[in-house]
Amino acid sequence: MQNFDYSIPTKIYFGKGQIEKLSKIAAFGNRVLLVYGGGSIKKNGIYDKVTEILSENGIEYFELSGVEPNPRVETVEKGAQICRENHIDAVLAVGGGSSIDCAKVVAAAAKYDGPAWDLVLDGSKIKEALPITAVLTLAATGSEMEQYAVITNFATNEKLDAASELLNPAFSILDPTYTYSVSKRQTASGTADIISHVLEVYFTREKDAFLQARLCEAVLKTCIKYGPVALAEPDNYEARANLMWAGSLAINGLLSYGSDVPWSVHPMQHILAAYYDITHGEGLAILTPVWMEKVLSDETVEKFAEYGRNVWGISPHKETEEIAKLSIEKTRAFFAAMGLPKTLREVGIGEDKLDALAEMAERVEKDLQETYVPLTAADVLDIYKKAL
Repeated sequence: MQNFDYSIPTKIYFGKGQIEKLSKIAAFGNRVLLVYGGGSIKKNGIYDKVTEILSENGIEYFELSGVEPNPRVETVEKGAQICRENHIDAVLAVGGGSSIDCAKVVAAAAKYDGPAWDLVLDGSKIKEALPITAVLTLAATGSEMEQYAVITNFATNEKLDAASELLNPAFSILDPTYTYSVSKRQTASGTADIISHVLEVYFTREKDAFLQARLCEAVLKTCIKYGPVALAEPDNYEARANLMWAGSLAINGLLSYGSDVPWSVHPMQHILAAYYDITHGEGLAILTPVWMEKVLSDETVEKFAEYGRNVWGISPHKETEEIAKLSIEKTRAFFAAMGLPKTLREVGIGEDKLDALAEMAERVEKDLQETYVPLTAADVLDIYKKAL
């Protein structure tokens, strides 16, 4: 097991009615930037409740609305400018991972004398940031409890992580009832995102990380159990609560401490999204089973068989290779049953994009040299082709 430093500093207020804890934001000052996406938080009443609590506590709020599903660096710049002009004391994101990611980099860019994209390219340039808080409305990215933020620059066709301990939210409010109104598509995509986060750390080169593997399997089984329930019964509190907490645990470091490995599928999806602006969880659901088939070999078959037995309940009496292959089939079938697209064609990427896909494969190759199974540009292009 690798050495590691344990730190998950974000305070979580989880459960029904925890929105009242938002009053604690007053400890940071009385001028807040409220960051959110489209109009959903106004339709479901969350916006009214949040602004009511802010007003009751004497907090003046300014707004950055319209954050994109793949938040853009231009939106970050806009938010940072609002912060500077209005002497903002703290940043509050209300929404899913996109709003939270945007808010994080806004908080850092407001304290940086230069382009916000600098901070995405080099997290070491983040020397200070405004306090960050969040009210989560979608179980997916886990951004509410970790130090990363993914920002897109369509001018350079890049979708990259900004990373700094200063981007950890001070606190996040997780009320599962706030996810009742999430659409089936978003619920399915969010569940796929959580599963992908876990798989990225479950498939590790570390051979003695027994505990981490069992924790991963528990979160995976939770998603497999409750994802379909949330689709069928959107207001099922048990399902929404389990998915929401699974989303946080999937990426806050707990599952990967001591067995960390660079991720494989996310870099491939990020580069696709930077070109084609596709939904994150949908891209992951398409690419993950294809990546699994690509890296299955004599060296990895035991791990895939472990995944098949422990997560999918495949009979241990079957041959190891058969269990491994069945585990991949079951992964693909689960995503399909959740209504997620099975091919890149379904999200508008066809054979006419092969030249662009080859260029993307070249760009992402450098990120995949130390992954569970190192991949070349030719390997990545093959995965893209097989995903068409």
